[in-house]
Amino acid sequence: MGQVSTPADSTSQSIPGWRHLYSGKVRDLYASEDPADTRILVVASDRVSAFDFVLSPGIPKKGALLTRLSRWWFAQLDTPNHLAEGEIPDAVADRAMLAQSLEMLPVECVVRGYITGSGWAEYEESGTVCGIPLPAGLNNGDRLPEPLFTPAYKAPMGEHDENITFAQTVELVGEARAAELRDVSLDLYTRAAAIAEEKGLILADTKFEFGTDADGTLRLADEVLTSDSSRYWDAEAWRTGVTPSQRMASFDKQIVRDWLASHWDKQGEPPALPEHIVSRTADRYRELIDRLGA
Repeated sequence: MGQVSTPADSTSQSIPGWRHLYSGKVRDLYASEDPADTRILVVASDRVSAFDFVLSPGIPKKGALLTRLSRWWFAQLDTPNHLAEGEIPDAVADRAMLAQSLEMLPVECVVRGYITGSGWAEYEESGTVCGIPLPAGLNNGDRLPEPLFTPAYKAPMGEHDENITFAQTVELVGEARAAELRDVSLDLYTRAAAIAEEKGLILADTKFEFGTDADGTLRLADEVLTSDSSRYWDAEAWRTGVTPSQRMASFDKQIVRDWLASHWDKQGEPPALPEHIVSRTADRYRELIDRLGA
C-alpha cells in the first residue's frame, strides 16, 4: 500500500454487526462481530488514488461500479475465488462483497499483453520489460509476442510495491505455488482478453491477487479485472489512432493521472480535483461497464 493522505479510519463507516478492520487507499475491510463467522466484508469506496495519494474529491459511485464489474468478471471466470454466500448489509449492498477469509499471498500477479506505461519506459532504456528481453522495434502500445507474467512484491503499508523476478517469486511462495500463480494468471488474462475482444475492447494488462483457504486451495481474491486493476483500450481506436493518446485512451483514472501530472509537482499534498475531471473519469468507468455488458 502507498501513502494515504488522510487517516484511514476517517473514511470507514459504522456497519451494524461488522467491525472495521482496516482501510486501504480505496477499500475498507470488516470482520463479523460473530466469532463463529470467519467471512470478511470487502467494501469498495468512492476514493480515488494516484501517485500513492488518496485524492479529493472521490469519484461518485466508483465503489458501486467497480464492485459490479468484479462480480461480473468472477461470474465469467471458472476459477476458485474468494466470494462467500450470505446477505450483504443494506448500507453497502451495491459496493461490497462477502469474502472468505484467506491467507493472502505477498505477490501481485501482473500480466502484460501489450507494452506501455512503466514497461514501455524500461523497454526504451534496455529492451526489456521487468528484465525480460523483448524483440527490437516495438512501439508504445504494441501487442507483445505473447503475454508476460511480471510479478510484483506487495510491500507493507506505506511502502511501494516492487517488481520482482520469477525466481524471487519462488523464494517468496515456493516453486510449485509460484508456477501455479504464473499459469493461472496467464490463463485468466487470456480468457478475459478474449471476452473483452468480443466487446471491441483490448485488455492491455491487469493484475490479480490470490490467497489460499484453509484447505490450501488457491483462490482469486480482491477486485478482478476492474478499471483500477486493469488497462482497457478501445480496439478500433487502437487500430486507427495516430498518436499514443488516441490509440491508448483507457477506461480508468488515467484522466486523473494526466491532470495531476500537469498541475502538481508531486511536492506536498496534491490539489483537489476539478469537477470536470471527476465527471469525465466517472463517465469512463461507466462506459466500460456498458461496453462489457456487465
